[in-house]
Formats: sequence, C-alpha cells, structure tokens
Amino acid sequence: MRREYYFPLIEIQGNALTYNRENAAANAAFYSVGDTWDESTPTFTQVQTSLVILGGDADVDNYIRQTRSNIQDVEAAVLQLKAKAVRNKFEDTFINGNTGTDAKSFDGLDQLITSGQTIEMATNGATLTLAKLDQLIDKIMGGKPDLLLMSKRSRRKLKTLRNAVGSVLENDVDSFGHRIDYYDGIPIAITDWISDTQTHGNTSTNSTIYALCFGEDGIAGLTNGGIQLERIGSLETKDATRTRVKWYCSLALFSTVRAAMLTGVQD
Repeated sequence: MRREYYFPLIEIQGNALTYNRENAAANAAFYSVGDTWDESTPTFTQVQTSLVILGGDADVDNYIRQTRSNIQDVEAAVLQLKAKAVRNKFEDTFINGNTGTDAKSFDGLDQLITSGQTIEMATNGATLTLAKLDQLIDKIMGGKPDLLLMSKRSRRKLKTLRNAVGSVLENDVDSFGHRIDYYDGIPIAITDWISDTQTHGNTSTNSTIYALCFGEDGIAGLTNGGIQLERIGSLETKDATRTRVKWYCSLALFSTVRAAMLTGVQD
C-alpha cells in the first residue's frame, strides 16, 4: 500500500508548549503464578518549547504596481516570493537550527536527535551502504519511519546502490500529483538544506540522512495562527506600501526514539 507523508503543524494557545518527551519505552515480561511483578513505565523529560517569530517585510513600489497592473499583479508576486522565503527559512532551521548560535530561532533535527539515535558510516565518514541505511531505519522504535530525508546526492547514491543489486527504488504519485520515491516502502524526501560538505572526523565531504516519524508521538511543528499577512501601509520615506509576512512557529520532538540520523554519508 502506498504511504504518503504529511508534516503536522499543531495549533497551540499561548506562546509556548510544555510537554513530556519520551526517552525510553516501557518494558514487559512473562511471569509465573505468584511471581513478584517488576514495575516499568516509560521515562519522560518535561520540555518547554517556545514559539519564535519568523518573517519579513515586503515593500511594493506604488509606481510599479500602478503602471504594471495590466501585466501582472506585482503585489501578489512580491508577497508570494516573501512567503517562499519564510518557508525556505523554516525548512533550513528544521534541519540546521541551533539556539546556541541564534537564540531567536529554534533547535532543528541536528540538535533534537539524541546521541543514542545517531549512527555514523565511519569515524571519518564512508560511502553509503544499504546495510547502514537499514540500520538507521531500525533505530526507529514502534514501526517504520514516516520519512527518509536526505540530500539530492544521497538519493542519487541510493538509486545507484539499488541498481547494483538488480532493483530500483519504488515510486508512486501522491495525492497532489507529485512523484515520490520509496525505499522499503518508506517515502523519500530531498531538501536543499542538507549539506554535502559537512565535516565528519577528518573529512569534509559528508552528508546526513534522517529517519523521521511525524505526529504527537514523533516530530511536529508548532504554530499559533499560521502564516499571517499584516498590512503596514504607506511608507513615509518612499513611494511604496509595506506588508509584513510573519509566522509564530517552532518545532517539537515528543519522543526521542521516533527520530534518528545517519552521519558521515559520502558519495
């Protein structure tokens, strides 16, 4: 059966969410009659994730808007490009965000995924293998991940590896008409924000592949109000009208065992 992935955004009230992050699953065992039962519950860490402000101002020159309105809607085009910039910044931060270097942003996958859920190709990196990719998938507890996220180079390498063993990546079309590749039934997504020049050990030609589960038992975005357009109005210093595009957003990891990454991936 075809699987599709959807990144969930959880609407929250206020400016932060306090939740329990699962660190380890509970254990179970077999017992004889009269045995003393052992207590085992999941372990949690209470985490608070605050919303941050992402956005920017977009100015539309009044002269251009008036004189070129018969060709295109300049304001709509400018706002569309600004919204695209906001989306790209979120995607970049989703992976690379680090509040240690930018306190105004939020932590991304590289900061949220724990060391216990991180494996490496080798100390100094190594060429991707199917065995290592399978090991990454197996790090996810409670079933297969919803998504494998990688760079374009890693996807090309994965296709080459599958071709070498006489098979190809499965593919299908999602509900929006987009063609998606699958590995072992898991959708593959690519992004421009995973670098292929990461330093790992003594090499700097490395990348990372992520295995992710989405939702309130995995990874989800947080928002209050969604992306908003605020009309600032006419500017005093130039003949233009300003619109502010803003998004109160963040990222939450509800369970550490539902996200993993493979580092030191080379071509």
